[in-house]
Amino acid sequence: MAEPARWWLMKTEPAVFGLADLRRLGVAPWDGVRNYQARNFMRAMRLGDRVFIYHSNASPSGIAGLATVARTAYPDHTAWDPSNEHFDAKSAPSAPRWDMVDLRFDAALPRFLPLALLRETSDLADLPLFTHVRLSVQPVPEPEAAVIRRLAGLPR
Repeated sequence: MAEPARWWLMKTEPAVFGLADLRRLGVAPWDGVRNYQARNFMRAMRLGDRVFIYHSNASPSGIAGLATVARTAYPDHTAWDPSNEHFDAKSAPSAPRWDMVDLRFDAALPRFLPLALLRETSDLADLPLFTHVRLSVQPVPEPEAAVIRRLAGLPR
């Protein structure tokens, strides 16, 4: 029997690549992650895992939509391109250092969840979003994922 999908939160700046971009493309690679812990979380993702798309560095910041992991971790080729802002001279095709996943757009949330609302929701106090604020990819435990879905007006 297959394990149920797990939940993740992935941060992005909507002015760079946001939920609207993912919607337009349908499926897109989530590249440019240059933090080892975030990379390791992407490596742990399974096909079909669910993702909350969080708009950071926005006004307001918050959870904007949903996506699904459409392709599990594979080498992030942007690390090998010297003209790319995410270039890493220590990464090479023969020894890739960074990975990416492909995400499939699912939906914009019926109700955008601003950071202020998330912070004031006591059932979300232990959310990694607050304890690991710089981490762009993070797991969301099922109890907290259920609270987020409820706040957003999504069916259980």
